Amino acid sequence: QVQLVESGGGLVQAGGSLRLSCAASGRTFNSYAMAWFRQAPGKEREFVVGINWAGSSTDYADSVKGRFTISSDSAKNTVYLQMNSLKPENTADYYCEAVRKYRDYVSHGSQDYDYWGQGTQVTVSS
Repeated sequence: QVQLVESGGGLVQAGGSLRLSCAASGRTFNSYAMAWFRQAPGKEREFVVGINWAGSSTDYADSVKGRFTISSDSAKNTVYLQMNSLKPENTADYYCEAVRKYRDYVSHGSQDYDYWGQGTQVTVSS
C-alpha cells in the first residue's frame, strides 16, 4: 500500500509559478511509476505529466511542455511538479497517482494507476 499526499496548491496570477509536492508513505516509491493528473470542474481527469519507475522516462501533455517539470527525490519519497508560466486554463484540482509497474513508458490513463491522493487545488487568476 502507498499513501500519497499532495500539497503546494493555491491561488496564483497568470504567468506565475507553483510547485506541487506529492509525498509517498507506506512503501518506497522507487519501483513505482508516478504521474500528475488534473481535473477541472465539469471536466474529466486528464494526464499532465508522468515518470516511469526508473526515472529514465518522462512524458508531458502537449499543453504543458516547456512550462511544467516533474522531478523526484527518492530520499524524501516525494515527487514534485514545478509549474511555470501558469495560465487560467490550468485551474484544476491536481492529483498525484502511482502504480507499481516496471514499464519503460509512461501511461496517460488514470485507470492504469492504483493509488492517488486527495488532490491539491490550483487556481490561476487572469
